[in-house]
Amino acid sequence: MKTKIDLLKGIHPGKIIERELLKTNTSKRQFALSIGEHPQTLGAIINGKRNMNVNLSLKIENQLKLDEGFLMTLQVFYDIKESKKDSKYKPNLSIMRKGTFWDTTFDKIDWKQMKKSIIKRVFSNGNKEEQDEIVRFYGKDEVDKIRLNINRI
Repeated sequence: MKTKIDLLKGIHPGKIIERELLKTNTSKRQFALSIGEHPQTLGAIINGKRNMNVNLSLKIENQLKLDEGFLMTLQVFYDIKESKKDSKYKPNLSIMRKGTFWDTTFDKIDWKQMKKSIIKRVFSNGNKEEQDEIVRFYGKDEVDKIRLNINRI
């Protein structure tokens, strides 16, 4: 069974704040002023244009009766998700054998764009260490989903 954090991983904490304010029918402006913050600051966080910080998260969590650290935990998972979108994000290349990718220029592999092909190749030609690295890099759920679809074809 997934925890609340597992279900919300990757969601910007501003979305949770917005949901909580809607549940209590509280305006963003009214809430911001009640915790001593500028309404523009809260609006930027809710719109995902600004990141959460520790002091603000503690104020919001206290006011909304959320677990301490909840919003900062969401922020960290959101930052991880955004970092993975960066094309510079790569698996540990010291684990990956160039021979597994014999027919392509290894240094020019787009690990994000070619995800399906990479997973297919590593699980048909790669060793256990490479497979484990691909699972770590893309995530078990994503690898399983892609492998299941590949096996159906």
